[in-house]
Amino acid sequence: MRVAVLAHEMFPDRAKTAVGLLRYSDYEVEAVLDRENAGTQVSDFIADVQDAPIVAGMDDAPEVDALIIGIAPIGGGFDESWRPDVRTALERGCDLVSGLHYFLEDDEEFADLAAENDADIWDVRRPHDDLTVAQGVADEVDAEVVLTVGTDCSVGKMTATCELLEAAEDRGVDAGFVPTGQTGIMIEGWGNPIDRVVSDFTAGAVEEMIVEKGDDHDYLFVEGQGSIVHPAYSAVTCGILHGAMADKLVLCHAAGREAIHGYEDTAIPPISTYVDLYEDLARPVHETEVVAGALNTRAVDDDAAARDAVEEFGGQLGGPATDPVRFDADEVLEAIL
Repeated sequence: MRVAVLAHEMFPDRAKTAVGLLRYSDYEVEAVLDRENAGTQVSDFIADVQDAPIVAGMDDAPEVDALIIGIAPIGGGFDESWRPDVRTALERGCDLVSGLHYFLEDDEEFADLAAENDADIWDVRRPHDDLTVAQGVADEVDAEVVLTVGTDCSVGKMTATCELLEAAEDRGVDAGFVPTGQTGIMIEGWGNPIDRVVSDFTAGAVEEMIVEKGDDHDYLFVEGQGSIVHPAYSAVTCGILHGAMADKLVLCHAAGREAIHGYEDTAIPPISTYVDLYEDLARPVHETEVVAGALNTRAVDDDAAARDAVEEFGGQLGGPATDPVRFDADEVLEAIL
């Protein structure tokens, strides 16, 4: 499917959904909408992903089948400056895909335009109606369950999950991906949006996916969310940890980050503290361990410096580590398998 991806004023650093789609999805991205960078190309900012022109708005985009909202600001709200682009897309008969907490199909203008132009709206973060509490049975599936956990939001948990999945498949391992956030769900075409689920049902929503896929694969790679110390998002992190009943954990971190993004008065604890926190919190439900780490070194320009940062990170967590995008994932994957 041919798509345009909206990422106004946030591409690429704060448009992780857009970047994730460019790197891992099967969509043919025909254009990225970003007023600040119009006239450039994706390849001017990011290597090794689909290339596409960056345009000022939907009026400048080529013919596409859908417009995807490729950014997810804190709180998941809809910016009214995006309305003209969404309106234009729907008037052109394009479907609309959104991972916002603001449901676009509930917007009267957008719903009317979609009906008039035979377009569909998919609000990825709308959970289905049959979710319930966890039964504590995720550990009964045949697959080995591997969960990425983080020191903060936006440190690369979904990226690490996708990279490890691809590395495992390249090695001939029968592996599956369990998406828990909007980008992963868009890539895979299925999943439960855990950060939108009623809190009592969070672990159950994860368990449901584990049970659905757990006997179809030898390994399941579960996309983590948030951080166990995050002032706003720790609840979803704990729900995924207990619902997945993971056999192994991969700790993800962003090189150089010293405070929680958006909550700069909350310092990042030592890496060893995270290892203890995640393992201790998981243990009463299902014993697990942090076996490896994934370090996002995108902010480090020099490869040698990035390797040094990875080595230091591995020493702090007491296991193998890598930047799975910049370097290979062999040693980390070996620790998992």
